[in-house]
Amino acid sequence: MVFKTIFMLTIYFVPIVILNIGLINNVWMIFGMYMLAGLGAAGIGMGIMHDANHGSYSKHRRINKYLGYTMNLVGASVSVWKIQHNVLHHTYTNIKGADDDINPPLILRFSPSSKKFWFHRYQHVYVWFFYGISTLSWVISTDFVRIRRYYKMGFFNKKNELLTEILKIIIWKSFYFLYVLIIPLIMIPIAPWIIILAFISMHFVTGMSLSIVFQIAHVMPGNEFPLPDENGLIANDWFIHQLATTSNFSPRSKFLYWSIGGLNYQIEHHLFPNISHIHYKKLAPIVAATAEEHGLPYNSKKNFISAIWNHIIMLKQLGEMELNPVSQ
Repeated sequence: MVFKTIFMLTIYFVPIVILNIGLINNVWMIFGMYMLAGLGAAGIGMGIMHDANHGSYSKHRRINKYLGYTMNLVGASVSVWKIQHNVLHHTYTNIKGADDDINPPLILRFSPSSKKFWFHRYQHVYVWFFYGISTLSWVISTDFVRIRRYYKMGFFNKKNELLTEILKIIIWKSFYFLYVLIIPLIMIPIAPWIIILAFISMHFVTGMSLSIVFQIAHVMPGNEFPLPDENGLIANDWFIHQLATTSNFSPRSKFLYWSIGGLNYQIEHHLFPNISHIHYKKLAPIVAATAEEHGLPYNSKKNFISAIWNHIIMLKQLGEMELNPVSQ
């Protein structure tokens, strides 16, 4: 974990530092530096801050707390993310209206219980553009939209608490845009639109990486999209619910296991989010055997390409199937 942390922070910050001090002015090198930083940002998101904000990076709370702030260094809000991911996504996985990971803008349909429009028939084609710009949208507007909604949901006790969090978000984002975009615009003697496009390309790399990894774990054929009954209750208990709504992929890939923070073992992560991802590979056979023993689902795709293809199939099915008002 320590080596991975140093590695991911290095491939994020070194290109940014090179851009900040104006060492290069070649167009392709500028794009290369930004895109390398985009990979680093994705690595920070999946391999460092994810464990830290789950409290599973270290047994020391302070270490988890400070490494969790790496989320803010890549332009997002750790406070908003903890609500969106730790509370809503992990508690209400694949439940429409509660899990924000299947609550995209109107242009996309990730649940059979969401309203269908004619253009959803083509979402398996155009979804990749929205995956690519997802983190750009995140650092610009999504945090502000979500924190307002989370306040209405009762996650902040007082309005002053909300305003304090908004102020923190503004300060962190101002710092982020200063060192990632504004200083390079000042320091690099090249047309500003080139740097802006390179900055967007960085986010396209990060957004595509993060979106694919997380979406092929949940928006997949065979995964369920349960809805609560009239009393707001889900039929299964929480552990069975996680097995029914989550998929693994590429369990034999050492490269993916290391580079994406063990998130190819999403089932194990959802069952044991407080355990460091370095242990998922050893947990997986135990979980699979237990699921088989009790006749419970254990969804896993053999490789990354197969998982992406099945995700495309699921997006196409969701784009064609009619509204399901009950459950899938």
